[in-house]
Amino acid sequence: MQSLPHGTSATDPDTKPLIAEFRAATKRYGDILAADALSFGIGKGEFLSFLGPSGCGKTTALRMLAGFETPTSGEVYLDGERVTDVPAYKRPVNMVFQHYALFPHLTVADNIGYGLRQRRPRPDRAEVARKVDRALEMVRLTGFGPRRIWEMSGGQQQRVALARAIVNEPKVLLLDEPLAALDRKLRREMQIELQTLQRQLGITFVLVTHDQEEALSMSDRICIMQSGRIVQSGSPTALYDQPVSRYVADFVGKSNFIDGTLMTRSGNAGQVQTATGHRFAGRLAGPLGPGANASLSIRPEQIGLAHAARDGAEPVTVINRIFLGEHTEYLVRHAALGDLLVLVARQAEAAEGGFAPGDAGHVTWAPEAGLILGLD
Repeated sequence: MQSLPHGTSATDPDTKPLIAEFRAATKRYGDILAADALSFGIGKGEFLSFLGPSGCGKTTALRMLAGFETPTSGEVYLDGERVTDVPAYKRPVNMVFQHYALFPHLTVADNIGYGLRQRRPRPDRAEVARKVDRALEMVRLTGFGPRRIWEMSGGQQQRVALARAIVNEPKVLLLDEPLAALDRKLRREMQIELQTLQRQLGITFVLVTHDQEEALSMSDRICIMQSGRIVQSGSPTALYDQPVSRYVADFVGKSNFIDGTLMTRSGNAGQVQTATGHRFAGRLAGPLGPGANASLSIRPEQIGLAHAARDGAEPVTVINRIFLGEHTEYLVRHAALGDLLVLVARQAEAAEGGFAPGDAGHVTWAPEAGLILGLD
């Protein structure tokens, strides 16, 4: 597993000036290491996501930034100021929670203006009303101020939570899996709205999610986490096309893996041989040498499925078919390689006449489609 060295930054040096920074921030809960010497920066106006499975440390990182958790060791900075021991309510950040945390007994307007009314000195009513109306306009809920929370749909409540967060004009907006409670279609609509809102406001957004599609579709940069550490950081395209480990390739999108031994290497190209003697070419993702255990990663959309055999094609049997609209997902079985996932565009499927479970077929992929990774 390749990971970022302690004390190095996960921020590209060409990014914007930093609005937040972790310096060797570690968090322990007894014997449990939740965050392991995190050192990275977040650029001003950036949309950054922490992505990883449950227990990887992404929520701990967010809570340390929010001030809900204090690092066991290390430092946290916001806009150049050390805030390691500064309580949450004194930090220039706001947080949108998964379950919104709205007050059911208050109107929409009162929910949004709640934080403004807690300020000292307190703004006058006219200023609070003006800022609330502006926040409602930003989230496309103009005129909804007098309504009660229980009169709002799930998507509308999500917008209210966002309005309540942005009305205080935070320097960083923290999003803790804010779309998890929404259905798939509404979630996609809210992803677009969040992106649009972030561009309009210019506020730094930091998202925690375990949803790959959510992170890939919205983020400028993604930090992949494992066991309390950032194992790779980069743009969605870079992480998808150039994962540094099998863990990252498996977590960002879908991939097929063919395990074996690296037999040859020439520059950035190599060949992997499986236990059954099959050899496959691919691009090398790291400093592997001949004889190393390796895994060839191939994305499902890079595999072609056809009825007729062609040079280099591998025979398979179709096990399952799932229609996804613009694509069809096939699970096929190779006698030696096992199961492979294949994603076929609708036009390509029509040209082949389609496949049904039990049909024989042949799969092919270009040598450059394979990425040779070290085993985790």
